[in-house]
Amino acid sequence: MTKGEVAAGDVELTIVMPCLNEAKTLPACIDKASAYLKRSGVTGEILIADNGSTDGSQAIATSHGARVVDVPQRGYGSALKAGILAARGRFVIMGDSDDSYDFLGLDPFVAKLREGCDLVMGNRFAGGIKPGAMPPLHRYLGNPVLTFVGRLFFGSPCRDFHCGLRGFRRSSILGLDLQAPGMEFASEMVIKASVARLHITEVPTTLSPDGRGRPPHLNSWRDGWRHLRLLLLFSPRWLFLYPGLTVFFLGLFTMAWLLPVQRQFMGAALDIHSLLYASLGVVLGFQTVFFWVFAKIYGMRERIVPRDELFIRILNALTLERGLVAGLIMIAGGVVLSVLAIGGWIGTDFGPLSPSQTMRVAIPATTLLMLGVQAIYATFFVSFLGIRSNLRGE
Repeated sequence: MTKGEVAAGDVELTIVMPCLNEAKTLPACIDKASAYLKRSGVTGEILIADNGSTDGSQAIATSHGARVVDVPQRGYGSALKAGILAARGRFVIMGDSDDSYDFLGLDPFVAKLREGCDLVMGNRFAGGIKPGAMPPLHRYLGNPVLTFVGRLFFGSPCRDFHCGLRGFRRSSILGLDLQAPGMEFASEMVIKASVARLHITEVPTTLSPDGRGRPPHLNSWRDGWRHLRLLLLFSPRWLFLYPGLTVFFLGLFTMAWLLPVQRQFMGAALDIHSLLYASLGVVLGFQTVFFWVFAKIYGMRERIVPRDELFIRILNALTLERGLVAGLIMIAGGVVLSVLAIGGWIGTDFGPLSPSQTMRVAIPATTLLMLGVQAIYATFFVSFLGIRSNLRGE
């Protein structure tokens, strides 16, 4: 059934199609969706989220029995957000209006939604990709890499992270507060659904060649980077914590190894120059870990990352006062070592010094001074972030 045949409260399924100048393929997509609703007996509607078409797509959609929502803000995500908000159905199935997805074969999606799933993803690799339907760059590099990253970072069960045909419980997806205006909207949906521990499953679906006969709106490298960027921003552990800890401990170990004497490694002599770079690693790693703390607090407050009770307990134990004490201890250690270095210089009547000896004191001294100052200001900033949050039990 279409929009004029059912009341808003009677609609079980809304089929949403984002549209931007799709006059060539839109009629076929709407007709297939209508045929599916008629054949299956599902009470539903077809909604076209038009993103500013200038080729008459709006009139075509209306003439074929679809409801049209005008979306002035450009972008794939903007169109879909508006379409989901305007949907009358308890369930929503979204799919591109370029005739690449088969709207006649929606039974597996509806069945899984009726079973209680929150998000039902299509899997094109399981269902079949017809010749010419997906560029080799996307098929063998872009999609596999981004899907692997998404599964690694967020524990997502999806094996086709970017399939454009997917169904979901409208209330569940609205509760995720999706924001991305562009193509990365698809990734944001899967990421936030995984973080929120929604019930996600996949069904096989078939991908056909784009029927529009023109280049797609997708830009491979630009949109691929935007997807990857979103994956990193939503996973502060992989963006900040793991790299930070690796660099910090590698630098700390190297400093401890090089402090007593020059070392030989694989035929190379490592001395104070290597010690200086090891110190840099300690400082950068320490700073990067604090970036993780900042991002984690903000992410939990904004529901970007899941609430972590262990992190909250540690955060409550690391009070501002304790952070200040730790920072002052490090500064004091740096001052003591600096005094020793200056004392050695005084012993030479302010004459030339042996760099190999002096820098083994000066480098740890400056490292402790930098770490101490960073610790003090970082703990202040952590307290600032917690002023309006409920992450601290104060």
